[in-house]
Amino acid sequence: MAEAKKAPLLSNTVIVLLISMIAANIGGQMYGPLLPLYVQQLGANIGQIGLFFTIGMIAPLLFQILGGWFSDAVGRVQAMAIGSLAGLAGYIVFTIAPSWGWLLIAMVGMSMATSFVGPSFQALVAEESTEETRGRVFGLVQSAFLVVGVIGAPLGGFISDQWGFRWMFALASGLYAVATVIRLFMARRLKVVEAVPRAGASFGGLKSSLAAIIALLVGGGVVTWIFLSDGVGDVTFSMVGNLFPLYFNNIIGLSKTQLGFLGAVASLATMLLTTLGGMLSDRAGERVGIVLGNLLIGAAILVMLNVSAYPLFILAWGLLGMGQALTGPAYSSLISKVIPNHLRGTAFGFFSTSVGVISLPSPYIGTWLWQTFNPRVPFYVPLVAMTLMLPVTWIKFKLPKPNGQPNGQLAESSQHIGQPTGQPTGQPTAELKPEHLPVE
Repeated sequence: MAEAKKAPLLSNTVIVLLISMIAANIGGQMYGPLLPLYVQQLGANIGQIGLFFTIGMIAPLLFQILGGWFSDAVGRVQAMAIGSLAGLAGYIVFTIAPSWGWLLIAMVGMSMATSFVGPSFQALVAEESTEETRGRVFGLVQSAFLVVGVIGAPLGGFISDQWGFRWMFALASGLYAVATVIRLFMARRLKVVEAVPRAGASFGGLKSSLAAIIALLVGGGVVTWIFLSDGVGDVTFSMVGNLFPLYFNNIIGLSKTQLGFLGAVASLATMLLTTLGGMLSDRAGERVGIVLGNLLIGAAILVMLNVSAYPLFILAWGLLGMGQALTGPAYSSLISKVIPNHLRGTAFGFFSTSVGVISLPSPYIGTWLWQTFNPRVPFYVPLVAMTLMLPVTWIKFKLPKPNGQPNGQLAESSQHIGQPTGQPTGQPTAELKPEHLPVE
């Protein structure tokens, strides 16, 4: 009897939506690393830049739980389509904004896009893979997606240097419009895009989902440790994520084109190694990739802050890309195993919102440290925090064997596991922290 043909790692639905992710996030990578410089060009000083990104963190708090829950209740692709319309409006405002204050309106649209699209796509990828291949699937998706950094970062730096930020945002808006059309078509035409039924949107459903998440959160197990680790990572990295381009441009003297090239180096290193990172996660366990990846990321930041030669910055960004290649698939695989399938979208939104409240003043604190002490001082805060978390990661971040349980059972019983696991789950941004999945 002939052997049954093996199902491909990536379903057609994931492939089509991945294409839309690539189109959308080329634009995101074009402006993401340079946004603080755009805010500065529109008249903001260092203190106002910190205030801008602090205020900008409020908008995601309004949408993250709603976006994740809507994805669980109505459907992944439907949530992505709604978020895309808001994101396209945000790009248009970025393009025509007359002053930096107007950019806060654009941030609202982009925050809604991130809150609806990011959790939805992440949950969709998890649903369309088996637990045995989860790390490889996330690795393959992230590896393909990371072409956006190879193309977007240097393209954005070059265009903004040669013709200005507005032309860069005009091109990014066009790419995002293409992604929006694809997602609207998918949401309208595909009758069956997911394997699980949806309960539909209702206040009672939202209340029930939040109650279930809170029960997991206070249970003292896996999800509790995810939340605590997420808090440490988000609070400290939020202090400096938007200061890096200012540091390298204003203090070191790198051009926007050079910054774009460095982003491409990191993305290329991640793209080439992410599939291997997923295989390592499947075979050796998530904690191995997380610890090794964080060591490389920490080494990259340390090099960045202590060199001035451009070739050494290239080395540092290469180390950063290698670290993200190891941590990305491991984080995504781990989170998908400890959160029940029907709560994944809500959980991603809830974690991001609750931790976002704690980290809300972080950008302003980062700029205060910059102005009060030294421009390099705030960057050592996440470096120290990451180093202190490594022993906790190795000791606690270990999942038991699934013992043949179907996908979802491990997550549903994870609050009773003796050794909690977890690590930051924040959505990928332009900040220098481990990236998980496309966000726009």
